[in-house]
Amino acid sequence: MNSSNHGPGQSIRRRTFIRQTAAFAAGSAALTMLPRRGLAASTPTVVNSIRSLSNPYHATWNQGGQAFAKSVGAEYVTLVTEGDSEKGIADIRAMLEKTGGNMVLNVDPNDSPDARPIVESVVKAGAYVVTQWNKPADLHPWDFNPNYVAHISFDGVRYGHDTADALVKAIGGKGGIVALGGILSNTPAIERKAGLQQVLDANPEVKLLDFQVANWKPTEAHDIVSAWLTRFGDQIKGIWAANDDMGSGALEALRAENLAGKIPITGIDGIKIAVEAVKAGEFAATVSWDPYWQGGMGLSIAYAAKTGKFDPTKEPKSHREFYGTGALITKENADEFYKTHMATEPTVDWNDLWGRVTGQIRQA
Repeated sequence: MNSSNHGPGQSIRRRTFIRQTAAFAAGSAALTMLPRRGLAASTPTVVNSIRSLSNPYHATWNQGGQAFAKSVGAEYVTLVTEGDSEKGIADIRAMLEKTGGNMVLNVDPNDSPDARPIVESVVKAGAYVVTQWNKPADLHPWDFNPNYVAHISFDGVRYGHDTADALVKAIGGKGGIVALGGILSNTPAIERKAGLQQVLDANPEVKLLDFQVANWKPTEAHDIVSAWLTRFGDQIKGIWAANDDMGSGALEALRAENLAGKIPITGIDGIKIAVEAVKAGEFAATVSWDPYWQGGMGLSIAYAAKTGKFDPTKEPKSHREFYGTGALITKENADEFYKTHMATEPTVDWNDLWGRVTGQIRQA
């Protein structure tokens, strides 16, 4: 990770940014640990395992999980890895032991290799699991019937391409850009970078000045972009980020230099801060996966299988490994998206298990 010296104004802005992020995490954590009492012993505990509640994307995921749990009257538990794979796996195994396997798990593994020991532990305990985003290519739900119910992802190549294309259009089809990547071994990070590369190949007048990994983190992205501004100056015409959290860190770095809105940014995840930035003309685009839906629907699918509402072994492979529905958000549709997804709590039919399936995941 590159770093650079900051003037007093930049240090204050960065400290404020970090304090705001920490405060958001504390508030979200307090909400998610509220206990539920008086539940029937036979009701499965529903568990979300995510990276961090300080990440607005996963904080919204957590809210969706809470909403689903409330809808079925189940005890709800959130586990966070904080980027530590060993912790993530150990916490899941401890919860399986605590519940005696009477649980359903919706998990965004910290890293792709983590999915296998998680699935194997769940199967051994007799619980049910849905994975999202990260897993090895040779790990399939139908090889662990019926307990490994489904894997949900989104077409990262397509949306990495679409956000890069929006950025190229925003800079007039030529000039230098810089790019922020996610964790190198993460499936979505790999796919989104491939989509960016497709657009670069199709636009020879756009030059990638540098690509650096910021590990999905806004603070790392902030420091990298601050260094880039010193190194490249006005050569930077746009910034592509593989997720909104890194995009928000880039935006803070631009604000410190009074460049917000002058250098367009694109992100991915559709979190509130990014949609607001699109509305304000600071982001050129983002993509929403609807993390509220992800946080609740992953649990709903696993819960329906656990409680016998459907038999995973009788479902087509397009219901076992599938792409969900993403939405590109630009200036043209940002206001309407904000009204329906941000201004009020989203409305989701948790019984519509397959309503957002857009096809079976392609095998590499």
